Amino acid sequence: MDADAPMASALTTNRQMKYVLVTGGVVSGLGKGVTASSIGVVLKACGLRVTSIKIDPYLNTDAGTMSPFEHGEVFVLDDGGEVDLDLGNYERFLDVTLTRDNNITTGKIYQSVINKERRGDYLGKTVQVVPHITDAIKNWIELVSSIPVDGKDGPADVCVIELGGTVGDIESMPFIEALRQLSFSLGKENFCLVHVSLVPVIGVVGEQKTKPTQHSVRELRALGLTPDLLACRSAQPLREGTKEKLSQFCHVPVSNILNIHDVPNIWHIPLLLWNQNSHEAILKQLNCLGIATTQDFQSWTKMAESYDNLTNSVKIAMVGKYVGLSDSYLSILKALLHACVACSLRPLVEWIAASDLEDESARLTPQAHAAAWETIRSCSCIVVPGGFGDRGVPGMILAAKYARENNIPYLGICLGMQISVIEFSRTILGLEGANSEEFDPHTPYPVVIFMPEGSRTKLGSTMRLGSRRTFFQDVNCTSSKLYGNLSFIDERHRHRYEVNPDFVKKLEGAGLKFVGSDESGKRMEVLELPIHPYYIGVQFHPEFKSRPGKPSALFLGLILASTGQLQAHLS
Repeated sequence: MDADAPMASALTTNRQMKYVLVTGGVVSGLGKGVTASSIGVVLKACGLRVTSIKIDPYLNTDAGTMSPFEHGEVFVLDDGGEVDLDLGNYERFLDVTLTRDNNITTGKIYQSVINKERRGDYLGKTVQVVPHITDAIKNWIELVSSIPVDGKDGPADVCVIELGGTVGDIESMPFIEALRQLSFSLGKENFCLVHVSLVPVIGVVGEQKTKPTQHSVRELRALGLTPDLLACRSAQPLREGTKEKLSQFCHVPVSNILNIHDVPNIWHIPLLLWNQNSHEAILKQLNCLGIATTQDFQSWTKMAESYDNLTNSVKIAMVGKYVGLSDSYLSILKALLHACVACSLRPLVEWIAASDLEDESARLTPQAHAAAWETIRSCSCIVVPGGFGDRGVPGMILAAKYARENNIPYLGICLGMQISVIEFSRTILGLEGANSEEFDPHTPYPVVIFMPEGSRTKLGSTMRLGSRRTFFQDVNCTSSKLYGNLSFIDERHRHRYEVNPDFVKKLEGAGLKFVGSDESGKRMEVLELPIHPYYIGVQFHPEFKSRPGKPSALFLGLILASTGQLQAHLS
């Protein structure tokens, strides 16, 4: 077994694994990830155990070094894997814990094949895309899909595979070929292909155009894959005539043409699929009707409809660096949504570019500066999320200071925690020039330092990553109470800088309490300001483990504090 390939499960099963492949056509950004997640939800509602794999055709080995502006947030898994944000959708929708091997990239596949070639595993043969790369892809898929879900006995019943990109992209060709071979070897009753495509309406004519989907399906068929179901994205519900035309030209039964039209929130997507009997079509294709059980889908229906009926709202200031693309903070937005719905509130997130809060900036207009401050003053709470680099840091420090001095509930995540330490050191301790070594290597007061075990030369997978244990020093602190009076918690991390332990006593002497640390007691994980309604900073990322119906404790606390309900909740 290659060291770079996923580890096979020791458990075996006599039942043949079933696969659902989700591909996309016409244009990117159609929501294949949400569609794949929603398919998993409806299959899970039929009593099947579901796992997921995301295929990304880029050459990066993982998403860790990608810009949030280009690719959205980097989602972090328990095992430290830095992966595509769609895996976050899978975990939230399916309530499962995935691994780094559930995200396949071109870089991972080629790296594993080249490592084998260097070791001489191919016995002098010429290494080629077919069969060596395609075999590596198939083996990876089959090994990962056989791993038990969340440590339970035996593998899942169905593995939902999402192929990133658009059919016809040159980057995805080896994966298309590997999946063609896989579908052939598995047989029709073990492989179901769902093709997500766009049905646009052009101009004032108002006619739903099927030609783009026809061409996309023709391209797919030319590559050896035939769709069993079409998932058509559109602004409005598909007309019957449109479905019949698609059925005729794409050779897909009308009953297997699903319509995913625009909805108020993505929790409605599984409802759309359920109401169109997508589960029956997929189960029939996979010959799983015999093992499926009829289960109640009312809990998901209630969750989706409850959000639509919310009338009250809470305004939340998101002060960050990457506010130009909401996907940069996708998990934080979802965590806020989960917490707000639990409090019967609708989240109104106000995006504030941190640099707009700064007093002096050559790029800043007076109007933008005034508007940013007017917005932050109108909000009930403030979130300062993670990030890298010094851009916007002075604005974040001003936001943290405003929250502290005006008793505004504040949650600082990763960089947001470090920002609160810098602000407190400068304002309360009077340490002029206090800073993080990341922003000022020559600061006289390095209150945030580079972690000793970190690498300054290699960026990929060199941070402190994945699930780590945090121990509460005082179980009576607000954070511990929000977690249910636990003495320790496990949350996911992604950072290479930390609070300087040499300044901890001085900071605590001035009133800033570090209530959580790692097992050594020297690495600070959670800080609180006891004389404040809600002022918490955490080195970890609690948003990554938030789920619908099970909101992250710290986000729930933030929303409760914003509405004056925190103390009642804690007591």
